[in-house]
Amino acid sequence: MPRWALLADVHGNRLALAAVLADLAQRTVDQIINLGDSVYSVLQPRWCAEQLAQIATISISGNQDRILFEEIPIVQQNLSYRFVQADLGPNERNWLANQPATAIVDDMFCCHGTPSSDTAYLLEHVTPQGVQLHSEAAIRVAIQGVSQSLIVCGHSHIARTVQLSNGQLIVNPGSVGIPAYNDDLPYPHVMQAGSPHARYAIVERNAHGWQVEQYAIGYAWHEAAATARHNGRENLARWLATGRAQLAD
Repeated sequence: MPRWALLADVHGNRLALAAVLADLAQRTVDQIINLGDSVYSVLQPRWCAEQLAQIATISISGNQDRILFEEIPIVQQNLSYRFVQADLGPNERNWLANQPATAIVDDMFCCHGTPSSDTAYLLEHVTPQGVQLHSEAAIRVAIQGVSQSLIVCGHSHIARTVQLSNGQLIVNPGSVGIPAYNDDLPYPHVMQAGSPHARYAIVERNAHGWQVEQYAIGYAWHEAAATARHNGRENLARWLATGRAQLAD
């Protein structure tokens, strides 16, 4: 049976992506699927876009890929936005611009956030008290109309495997490139893996259903953090070096 490698939320982290690809080279996979947010950061967006364009069978667009092609004044003032726009070449820009929002591969539905939104978490619920795992009822509402037995997503940067009572399985491989961050919407919250490792997953189907292998790969994260710091993102440097974030970041 085919084996698929799932990558998500690379965010231009060359060192993390290179480490994941080196690890993948030692394993047997048939295809690589990229679940979006490939370049957005002050790290090495162009290199990551070049690599992903070559090795990914399917690449879908994340919210921070999409906003590169929308004229949103508050976004255009962002340091990461300006850094990415200056670094990308026409080939990488064209590759990003032509990515679909979702894709179906075999019996697998691929999205960045949810099937209908690239800015919503599929598996997490944000409350004023923090982040919780969504109820099954809420997840099933979000995937209504999706018939595939496996749904794969990114966006939250948190590696999870969630089984539904109807037999569908949902996998988030975690983030290759940024293991933690904070956000203000819908309430101030942090997403944090708890370690700086680069994460990805491999899925395949066997006689018992879908098998999921989650990986956490060590790499030179202090070097990545130093690059972020040099390029003006001290908070990103902390996230990269520790896998943790704070509301005040």
